[in-house]
Amino acid sequence: FHTIFTMHTVWVRLNAVVFFGLTVLLVLSCMAAISKLGHSLYSRPVIHKLELNKLRSLKSHGGVDRALLSFDLNVDLEPAFHWNIKQLFVYVVARYDVTEANGKTRTNHVVLWDKIVEATDDNKVIQEDAIFVKYALVDQGKELRGKDITLQLQWDHMPITGLLFMDHQNLAETSQFTLPSEYQ
Repeated sequence: FHTIFTMHTVWVRLNAVVFFGLTVLLVLSCMAAISKLGHSLYSRPVIHKLELNKLRSLKSHGGVDRALLSFDLNVDLEPAFHWNIKQLFVYVVARYDVTEANGKTRTNHVVLWDKIVEATDDNKVIQEDAIFVKYALVDQGKELRGKDITLQLQWDHMPITGLLFMDHQNLAETSQFTLPSEYQ
């Protein structure tokens, strides 16, 4: 027997090295994502205060009800961060129930304010009073008057690698207020 040894070309060797490297990166990324899978479920921001500061106005504007308000917020976001979190998208939502024509009740969610907190930020505590809403509380059906409004903090974990995770403040910990029954 006479065995002939052939050398692989440079391109075949380069292809093998590149795809081996990519495979290693994929495995490491998956391991990183799995290592912090349950962290977002248990490590939540500590919400000290989220409540109405002042109702500025409640008007019918352009055929819809619109409320402008300010609120107080004190929340420590540090516990929600770990090495695989790039940023948190934090937002305040106003929730209220509406009864439809068929008698069914549904809950409307309206975003009033938002903020992105980066992992590189030194201060991960938001402690502000009288924050004016970025987005008005608007109801298309002119049904805001006399409604009970619940302010709720919600957040999205945005990891470096892995799945996005959304969470919110427990309803038992939220604050509520009632809008006036007349426009002001």
